[in-house]
Amino acid sequence: MVDGFAGKRAFVTGAASGIGRATALRLAREGAELYLTDVNADGLSQTVADARSLGAVVAEHRALDIADYDAVAQFAADIHTRHPAMDIVMNIAGISAWGTVEQLTHRQWRSMIDVNLMGPVHVIETFLPPMVAAGRGGQLVNVSSAAGLVALPWHAAYSASKFGLRGLSEVLRFDLARHDIGVSLVVPGAVNTPLVQTVQIAGVDRDHPKVQRWVKVFSGHAVSPEKVADRILAGISRNRYLIYTSPDIWALYTFKRLAWWPYSVAMTRVNVFFTRALRPRGASFRPPD
Repeated sequence: MVDGFAGKRAFVTGAASGIGRATALRLAREGAELYLTDVNADGLSQTVADARSLGAVVAEHRALDIADYDAVAQFAADIHTRHPAMDIVMNIAGISAWGTVEQLTHRQWRSMIDVNLMGPVHVIETFLPPMVAAGRGGQLVNVSSAAGLVALPWHAAYSASKFGLRGLSEVLRFDLARHDIGVSLVVPGAVNTPLVQTVQIAGVDRDHPKVQRWVKVFSGHAVSPEKVADRILAGISRNRYLIYTSPDIWALYTFKRLAWWPYSVAMTRVNVFFTRALRPRGASFRPPD
């Protein structure tokens, strides 16, 4: 992407809101040709309209669930029947659920894997082979999380999907290099998106004042989706593998790699703090759904 994004065909999932929407609009301003999807049809339509108002070409868009392989495969087939292969494929769509093992439901475990891991796999299966066959190179971008780098409390289900996406990306970084297709892994920390307010916390009363206070604290340290979009485009233009959205994530991951024992002690204490914050005294607990 050293020659910029103008005229590049970019496929973006999760384009209705948050990082996906911000990235799609940033690409629109850069002159990219957009191919967009999201499960939220109304939000997707708004992004399409906003991108076109910026002068961008939105060649194809479709509301679908990336966890549905058949839906993704059909959209890919329709796109490749009418258009050349993509130059950029961006797996941004994702969901989140927190909880301890005794509170997380099977549905929550399953949805993390289906959307956050298998969703990107479905996109990779159906969009990367045409890129390889076209022989023009390109870029694959997968959005993981800080929870794909370090052991954040109550994130077991979420981390299962995000660590998986990290491993997949690392392998593809080398597998696709001979085709001149770069792979970038985005590892956001706190980002001020609708996901912050809608994240499922198994067994926790989110309306409890003390829980709400900590959610606000978390939101207060979150960066904007627009800033993340800028970091993503800057990173892939240089074919960076790990794209950090804030310096604290880089520092924490470096701490883990260079100081395992102190990291272990620190994360044990963070886990205790996190549990006390989300299970304040007097709070009611909901049983697993």
